[in-house]
Amino acid sequence: MPGLIGKKVGMISVFGADGKNIPCYSAVQLAYDEKKEKRTSKALKGHFEKAGTTPKKKLVEFEANFAGELKLGDTITVADVFTEDVKFVDVVGTSKGKGFQGVVKRHGFAGVGGQTHGQHNRLRHPGSMGASSWPSRVFPGMRMAGHMGNERVKVFNLEVLKVIPENNLLVIKGSVPGAKGSYVILEA
Repeated sequence: MPGLIGKKVGMISVFGADGKNIPCYSAVQLAYDEKKEKRTSKALKGHFEKAGTTPKKKLVEFEANFAGELKLGDTITVADVFTEDVKFVDVVGTSKGKGFQGVVKRHGFAGVGGQTHGQHNRLRHPGSMGASSWPSRVFPGMRMAGHMGNERVKVFNLEVLKVIPENNLLVIKGSVPGAKGSYVILEA
């Protein structure tokens, strides 16, 4: 089984073997989340009925390298996929949306600088963007102000600190993309 879908629960801290306090995320509960039948299309209702389950909110397709291990409608837990020998996982999620942001926050520009030489209210502006009469345009891909965040992000090689099978939790060290309650995909 190459991965799972989960839900980011929140942030906790764990004390490591060396006594250091390690920030980590109890990142996943294995569930696709229940969904009301009236908010499910007929095609998906039939899809879930065939599996013998109620409608769910999140569906993700993984490449399967196992044959015959799972049957239609089986429930998978953290202990089924992540054992103690799995040390690192990749986490895919949707980053927090920041809305429309300027170049200082979005791309880390320094701004125009001091307020000498007639500068007025230009502290966080982008400054010069390009040439004049040629090419008479701004090239595509120019780093400018615009929409920031709310995009698919994959974080590689996050350390698995604990597998808690009785609570169906996986404790991961590091930054998991997204807000609390957002869906994440774990890849072993």
